[in-house]
Amino acid sequence: MSSDKPADGPADAPGYELPLRLFLAFRVIVDEVHAELAEQGHPSLRPMHGFVFQAIGPHGTTAVELGRRLGVSKQAAGKMVESLERAGYVERAADPSDARRKLVRLTARGVDFLARSARIFDRIRDDWAGRLGADRVRALEHDLRRVTPEDPWRLDVPGWFGSA
Repeated sequence: MSSDKPADGPADAPGYELPLRLFLAFRVIVDEVHAELAEQGHPSLRPMHGFVFQAIGPHGTTAVELGRRLGVSKQAAGKMVESLERAGYVERAADPSDARRKLVRLTARGVDFLARSARIFDRIRDDWAGRLGADRVRALEHDLRRVTPEDPWRLDVPGWFGSA
């Protein structure tokens, strides 16, 4: 006789619960990061902006390429750039390799946002390790690496969420 309940733990959850729990864990972490960033001088930024900053990268990119990386239209990328430029997080500058193109680059304020968020993510990971045990957190990360693509930088989440 087979049972869904292991002798040493709870019964298996329905299949749909796994993606929901993974998403909720993501949401809990990202919401905590943004709450702290708001307290540290970055109150107007939203989770999507982190994807935008990562897609811009350390060397900058064009608005067209930014749209491709994020999986959104050139127009949507342009609106994001305009908004972030007004807020002081990005700037547009001539591309040194092609004067006809404009590069979107992070300003010192954008770099500060990324540096602060990295420290907060590390602190949250440490908190989870304290609550769950460092070995369990490492095992969870290891297992997730085994079942997900090697490159964790899927920056097209904004476009993916909005796609039909």
